[in-house]
Amino acid sequence: MQFDDKSQTTMISLGFSPCPNDTFMFDAMVHHKVDTEGLAFDVVMEDVETLNQMALNGTLDVSKTSFAAFLYATGNYQLLNAGSALGKGVGPLLVCGPQSTYYSKTDAAKWHFAIPGKYTTANFLFSLFFPEAENKKEMVFSKIENAVLSGEVDAGVIIHENRFTYESKGLKKICDLGELWERETGQPIPLGGIAVKRSHSEEIKQKVDRVLRRSIEFAFANPKSGEEYVKMHAQEMDGDVRRKHIETYVNNFSIDLGENGREAIHILFQKAREVGMIQTIPSDIFVKHEIIIA
Repeated sequence: MQFDDKSQTTMISLGFSPCPNDTFMFDAMVHHKVDTEGLAFDVVMEDVETLNQMALNGTLDVSKTSFAAFLYATGNYQLLNAGSALGKGVGPLLVCGPQSTYYSKTDAAKWHFAIPGKYTTANFLFSLFFPEAENKKEMVFSKIENAVLSGEVDAGVIIHENRFTYESKGLKKICDLGELWERETGQPIPLGGIAVKRSHSEEIKQKVDRVLRRSIEFAFANPKSGEEYVKMHAQEMDGDVRRKHIETYVNNFSIDLGENGREAIHILFQKAREVGMIQTIPSDIFVKHEIIIA
């Protein structure tokens, strides 16, 4: 964070992905379409696993992170109440090629799988429900469909817009990992959230939280406003897929996690502790929740 005495602007390094849900949410704040309360943003745009690694290294002031990566980043970061991706029917999918037949979980011990990153929530869920699967290859999420189709791997865990494109490419769904989570916990699946460095003052944390909420509310109220920004960073994506992407991953949980959202995240932490991924659960995972009266 840098402070400019002349402009009285607080500069915040901010990381998010070029995916439509993120550019939709962040457009208004990074382009000052809403009151940023004296904050300005040095934007770093990377794929989610790169952002996960940056969060683990404590690189950025504020960053999008998979909740599975956040499990290991709680020493440096807390979660904002705004900006998260949670929901039902939004989870990652496990898919295989058109000629493949998946019989049972015992096949998982033999098959080779593509995953969109070790620290993604997708891999967390895959590991939780398919512990036998040990032959994993990490790759950028956008390359997984083709890796399965080419036979480079037997199956892949797909996320983001690939949820809307895999069938048209001839891939078959083995299972919806989000549905498995919902069936077991009764909770929406926490995919990713926005983390802020603990070292910042409570005032800065609250400002970032308010400004992001304001940005998302502006985007919902003015959906055409950020259209070019979204399109610019998803040029290869069909317009209908961009729309579905936003509708799927940006919802009321994105505006404010609320008690239900925070409970779902706590359950994810509990699951991680049960399987030995983490030893303890911090008591202050979240930035203090500020009640905002419209």
